[in-house]
Amino acid sequence: MSSRGKRKDDDVRASDDESEAHASAKKIAKPADSSDESDDIVVCNISKNRRVSVRNWNGKIWIDIREFYVKDGKTLPGKKGISLSVDQWNTLRNHAEDIEKALSDLS
Repeated sequence: MSSRGKRKDDDVRASDDESEAHASAKKIAKPADSSDESDDIVVCNISKNRRVSVRNWNGKIWIDIREFYVKDGKTLPGKKGISLSVDQWNTLRNHAEDIEKALSDLS
């Protein structure tokens, strides 16, 4: 029965880009005076509660498309969203014409 139970940290670690992208969505306790906004460049607001920003997180640059919510007068990032690495962003950007064509085909 000793083999059953909680996994050790070594068994859970992954080293691919996708696991790193998902790590940014985890909530991390921060001191009250720290601010996520300091390293964020808000590129545009897509809607009332959605925005596109570029951020430096853990020494890497991410393009973040995320929903935000207001709590106690502060705008905070929600769980719904995606953080793309620069390589993933370039792949998406290179397929912009294909996306536009698919949109026109469906409308």
